[in-house]
Amino acid sequence: MSEKKLPNRFLALSQKHQDIASAVEELGKAVKQAGPIDAKNAQLIQLAAAASIRSEGAVHSHTRRAMEAGANKDEIHHAILLLTSTIGFPTVIAALSWVDDILGQD
Repeated sequence: MSEKKLPNRFLALSQKHQDIASAVEELGKAVKQAGPIDAKNAQLIQLAAAASIRSEGAVHSHTRRAMEAGANKDEIHHAILLLTSTIGFPTVIAALSWVDDILGQD
């Protein structure tokens, strides 16, 4: 992901604590390489997890990353809709609004 798309808060943390940011980045790479799931599906899984913990920033980030990995808007919306019976309708609606912040849809 290009640095210009990274949130300012993350960039500030990365500049102040380079060792922590590097460790988190390396951990992310390691877990993605540890198994057979492709990049697109890995991002959709992480997007669903972000929605589940109600993290607006992570939903924004993983929506962008899922698109960069080849996911289309319908796949991204479906990844969130699949959570309805697990995390509840209100949380799904909130997550869809955060996804649409990035996708630019109403």
